[in-house]
Amino acid sequence: MSRYVFKLPDLGEGAVDAEIVAWRVAAGEQVREDQPLVELLTQKATVEVPAPVAGRVLSTTGTVGDRVAVGAELAVFETGVEPAAAARAPVVAAPQRVATSPAIRRRAREAGVDLASIAGSGPHGRIVPSDLDARLQADAPGIAPASDAAPEEQEIPVTGLRRLIAEQVSRSADSIPHFSYVEEVDVTALESLRAQLNATAGAGGAALSYLPFIILGLVRALARHPQCNARFEAARQVLVQYRAVHVGIAVQTPQGLKVPVIRDAQTRSLRELGAEIRRLSAAARDGSARAAELTGSTITVTSLGKLGGIASTPIINHPELAIIGVNRAVERPVVQAGAITIRRMMNLSSSFDHRFIDGFDAARLIQTLRELLEQPALLFI
Repeated sequence: MSRYVFKLPDLGEGAVDAEIVAWRVAAGEQVREDQPLVELLTQKATVEVPAPVAGRVLSTTGTVGDRVAVGAELAVFETGVEPAAAARAPVVAAPQRVATSPAIRRRAREAGVDLASIAGSGPHGRIVPSDLDARLQADAPGIAPASDAAPEEQEIPVTGLRRLIAEQVSRSADSIPHFSYVEEVDVTALESLRAQLNATAGAGGAALSYLPFIILGLVRALARHPQCNARFEAARQVLVQYRAVHVGIAVQTPQGLKVPVIRDAQTRSLRELGAEIRRLSAAARDGSARAAELTGSTITVTSLGKLGGIASTPIINHPELAIIGVNRAVERPVVQAGAITIRRMMNLSSSFDHRFIDGFDAARLIQTLRELLEQPALLFI
């Protein structure tokens, strides 16, 4: 019999600690090697850490919402001796692990749903969000109605991704002197091109939104104004300007806002950008995005789509220098060549770090992007 102390390993991406999302075992439990031990949150990605050895769990460190530093004690196991009770128990085959994401496991656990009872529609029977949604909807009629005597107040602990979002936004707002710039863009020609490309994409082709066009234009604009494609390393007091464009895409998920990153956007075609946006957005929403896919952006694009409003003041994604906000595209009357005509218009609402980007340079970047979007043929030259 021996005692094994398991310390939180390095989870990558420079993480110095991780937040406990859910324990999968409890003290006194007998576990197998590689059995899921705990779910941790780091860099906005949920990571499932397996048991390093087989044995009995003597103790665990921390509860849900607590942070554990890399290298700190996470769990203690007793190994080498099979407990008498376990030795007398009949041997039962371990249940086959259901293929799905940690986020879906958490939702199912909270709703009291056995994932083994759901037939997954994803690759190799993997359970995807729509499978769980369908099950929850089917179970809804059997749920007892809520009591009318609802509490006057409800305390909601700020943990997990919501706490990370709060810390990131606070850090950005407190440490970065923001200034915002809003530019009006006539996307009538862009909408015509988009509709034509979608119509000729074929039955298997995915429709293009405005976003891949905007990112393609941003890549072209940053080639002329590279000072906006940078990050400020406060600890070293150094601006790091990048040749490669790693675009963060703000994605709303059931857990909160996540920012997956399109790596080397300058090397991708329009269709490739569209496919990568769809892939990363889906991974962010179902919780399967890796930590490396949620870090390292050099500039961020945020869009509320049809809810985009007229204008916004987006908060910079620390430690970047700029963020581009995309507002709703609507048809409205404008004056053109001395006559009133109907055009499809969209506002770009952007914020910049005024310590390093002057208003003149910010305006030049957005006006270059506007020119490319209003004359979309220029995107492909």
